[in-house]
Amino acid sequence: MNLPIEFENEMRNLLGEEFPAFMESYQEVPQSGLRVNRYKISPEKFREKAPFPLTPVEWIQNGFTYQNAVPSKDPYYYAGLYYLQEPSAMTPADRLAPVPGDFVLDLCAAPGGKATELGARLKGKGLLVANDISNSRAKALLKNLELMGIPNIYVTSEDPCRLVQEFPEFFDKILVDAPCSGEGMFRKEPRMMADWEKQGPEYYSNIQRELILQASDMLRPGGKMVYSTCTFSEIENEGTIQWLLSQRPDMRLISCEPYEGFADGRRGLTDCVRIFPHRMKGEGHFVALLEKESSGSKRNIKKESSDKLPEEAAEFLKNCPRLWENKNLIFRLQGERLYAIGKEDGMPKKLRYLRTGLYLGECKKKRFEPSQALAMALTEDSYSSCISLSREDDRVIRYLKGETLGVSDLSIKNTKGWQLVCLEGYPLGWGKLAGNSLKNKYYAGWRWQ
Repeated sequence: MNLPIEFENEMRNLLGEEFPAFMESYQEVPQSGLRVNRYKISPEKFREKAPFPLTPVEWIQNGFTYQNAVPSKDPYYYAGLYYLQEPSAMTPADRLAPVPGDFVLDLCAAPGGKATELGARLKGKGLLVANDISNSRAKALLKNLELMGIPNIYVTSEDPCRLVQEFPEFFDKILVDAPCSGEGMFRKEPRMMADWEKQGPEYYSNIQRELILQASDMLRPGGKMVYSTCTFSEIENEGTIQWLLSQRPDMRLISCEPYEGFADGRRGLTDCVRIFPHRMKGEGHFVALLEKESSGSKRNIKKESSDKLPEEAAEFLKNCPRLWENKNLIFRLQGERLYAIGKEDGMPKKLRYLRTGLYLGECKKKRFEPSQALAMALTEDSYSSCISLSREDDRVIRYLKGETLGVSDLSIKNTKGWQLVCLEGYPLGWGKLAGNSLKNKYYAGWRWQ
C-alpha cells in the first residue's frame, strides 16, 4: 500500500521503534468483526448458534471477528442479533458503559455502530438521543437502531450548537465519536488517503474542539463522556483533550478499563487509549474517558400524560401486555402515527426529529397497522400470537423477500389477524393470517435482496 509520505513521517515520529511493525501490518488483510446485540441475545448463546466460526475480540465481551463469511446475508442479521463493526471501533461505546436508566447522547452517531451498543446497554430504561447533522446519514442511523430493536430512542438531525441550547447539563453519558482525518481507516478504505491529503488533521481539529466543548456543556455534573476518533494524529486526539481541559476546568481525564494491547496517550495524557493495528486486532482508534465534577444537582423533569388512543390502537396494544401495562410509558399520537415514550423523558418539542421514542404503528380508518420498529422491539413472549420458524426453513428467506407463506403445518395460537413472525424466537416482522396463508407485512424497505 502506498501511504502518503507526510503520513509515514508522522507515524515514524509517533511510533519510533514500533514503526516497522506498524508498516508491516498494512500488508495484512483488515479484520472483519461483529458485535452481538446484548439487548436480544447473550454473546455466549449467539456463539452457540452462529453458522460461521467466530473468534472473540479479547477486550470486548460481545465482540467477535470472522473470516470467509457474509454475515450481512444471514437471517440472524435480519433478526437484529448482531451489528457489523471492526473491532477497534467497538471500544468507545464499550468503555463509556451506560447502565439502564441513564440519559445518553451520541452526538455524531451515524451510521449507528456505537449508538446501537449504547442503546442495547440501556435495556429499554432511560433514553438514547442519537444525533447526526446529516439528514441522509441520520436515516441510516434510524434504520440500524430499529433493526436492533432499541425502543427508547430519539433520533435527531441537528447542528450540535442547537442541541446545547436545549440540553444544558442534561445527559449522564455522552459519546463524541468526532469527524476526523481517518488515518486509522487507510488500510480498510484506501480511498480515504485522497481525502486526507485534501483535508488533514488541522482542518478537523477545529471541528473537534468545538464539538467537545459543546458536548461537555450538555453533560450533567458527575456524568461521563468519551471522546474518540479513528485517526492517529496528536493534534486531533491529545490536542483536543488538552483544549477541553484548558477551557472547562470542571472536566477531568480518567482511566478506562485497560487491556494489555492498548498504547498510552501522548503529551503526558497516559490515561488516553490508542489502538494500533500492529498491536491488536482492529484498524485503529483513540479513546479518552472524561468525567465532569459533581455538584449534586438533579435533573428536574416534568412528568407527562398519555394522549387518548383510538379504540383500534388500544385494542391492538392489549396484545402487547408488557408494553400496554408499563406505567413508565406514555403514548403520543402525531397525526395517524402512534409512539411510546418515557413518562419522564422531558424532551424538547422543537428539534428536527426523525424518531421520538418507539414508533408503534398507524391508525387508519378504524384499523391499526403495527410498525416494523415495534416488531423488532418485542420478544416472542411479549405478543399474543407468534409464528416461529427455524433458520433452515425456506420460508424464512421467502418471508424476508416479501412472499405470502403457507402455514397450515404450524400450530398458531390465534387463527386470524396479526402474527409476529420470528426466527427461532427472535422477531423479524409482521404477517396477517387468513386461513392457512400468511399475508406478508415485512417492511418493503428492509427486504432481502
